[in-house]
Amino acid sequence: MERLTPIGTAATALFRSVREPMKHLATVALILNLGVAPAYAQDESVKMAYSGTSTGASAVNLQQPGTVTVEENFEGNGALGPFTVRIISAETNSPQEPPSTCSGPANIYLTRGAGAGVFRFQDGSLLKVNVTQGADCIDFAGQQGPQGHCTVTFQIAGGTGRFKNASGTLTFTETTVPVLADASNHPVFFAATGQFTGTVSGVQIGDEQNGQ
Repeated sequence: MERLTPIGTAATALFRSVREPMKHLATVALILNLGVAPAYAQDESVKMAYSGTSTGASAVNLQQPGTVTVEENFEGNGALGPFTVRIISAETNSPQEPPSTCSGPANIYLTRGAGAGVFRFQDGSLLKVNVTQGADCIDFAGQQGPQGHCTVTFQIAGGTGRFKNASGTLTFTETTVPVLADASNHPVFFAATGQFTGTVSGVQIGDEQNGQ
């Protein structure tokens, strides 16, 4: 029994020498997991308010038959942080058959097709979107003068930085008020306000998110 005591002591010391580093590694792994896991959001609901300008005669011409190229420049803030965005899209240049939501004797209904936009956030990350559908309901008999009410849906197409693997959809709702007309008295430059809502997936969430 006396011979077994040193052997038992040595075995116990060896076990402890192996166990302690393993406990340390497990603790480090747990800390890393707790620190990294919240940095990614698989399905992030977003809401971002904006204001800016819209023009019905962009220097870019998408050359889509029967359309005019619309350009919009906004600045805003929300769930993903402060941003600027430029959107270029093709809008029909002749009235379309309006839905019931745009009925009215002084209303004009226009639809949007091809187009894209790029968001730029304060950390330098870019978010790219493509227009999937959209429409503008222009009310020329509004109580506060002519107004346009627009809805456009975008498909997210990745980007750079924290939006490299981004996907999802965004929809903007917009109210525009004419500011300037051309020589034929057709409004060509507008003040715009509205918001983007939707779901963004695969986005790394960082300090820039906390801007809402």
